[in-house]
Amino acid sequence: MAVTRQPRPKQLPWLAPGEPLPAATQAWGAQDPVPGLLAAGGALDVDSLLGAYRGGVFPWFSEGQPILWWSPDPRMVLQVERFRLHRSFARTLRRFTDAGARCEIRFDHDFEAVIDACSRVPRAGQSGTWILPKMIEAYTRMHRAGHAHSVETWVDGRLAGGLYCVGIGRAVFGESMFALQPDASKIALSALVAFCRSHGIAQIDCQQNTAHLASLGAAEMPRSVFLSRVAQATQRPSPKWEFEPVYWNSLLPAPPSSTT
Repeated sequence: MAVTRQPRPKQLPWLAPGEPLPAATQAWGAQDPVPGLLAAGGALDVDSLLGAYRGGVFPWFSEGQPILWWSPDPRMVLQVERFRLHRSFARTLRRFTDAGARCEIRFDHDFEAVIDACSRVPRAGQSGTWILPKMIEAYTRMHRAGHAHSVETWVDGRLAGGLYCVGIGRAVFGESMFALQPDASKIALSALVAFCRSHGIAQIDCQQNTAHLASLGAAEMPRSVFLSRVAQATQRPSPKWEFEPVYWNSLLPAPPSSTT
């Protein structure tokens, strides 16, 4: 009886520090042991991370693992014009924007506090964190170089929630978020969507498919389309990463004007 041999999976490249990543299209596919995995090793210096994001690749690994690089196909992406502002949350957001100085959005005010909170705040269904000390150090260096940003929700002078992301040109790559108060992370994401709409940024990379992201309007995109859009967006000039209250107008309907 003939024995059918299963094809061997592609060998995973192991990179020396500073060695370029393979093309994202070389990532393991659906028939390989870990779909989306591209390479292991390398380094988390600013140049390596910039090259990875420009090529549609991101690092993600746990304690005890080497640096692992990923480029899943399809890719979860939030096209900002499709962001779902559910009615109940719209009321919450309107109360936040109407609260004046008590409630505000700040960009890059305390990046280190945001990424630290993202690594520490417990999440339902998640027992650990991938935001290890070496990742915190790497993205802090990216922030100081002007390529990583925090979007922060402040209430009564305290950081209530937020997110951090990578921005290269007009390409935005979401990383992680946290909330210390209800809806604080969702408010930060809404602010990022409003900022993107106001600056002609079409999409926010969400990396992995989750039900929560899907509920907000994110959807899977073929990697080939994602790579093409990233290549174009990263060539455009970067916006000034500051939040202006007028940006809310791109997301919230204008309140009815009062007549006297």
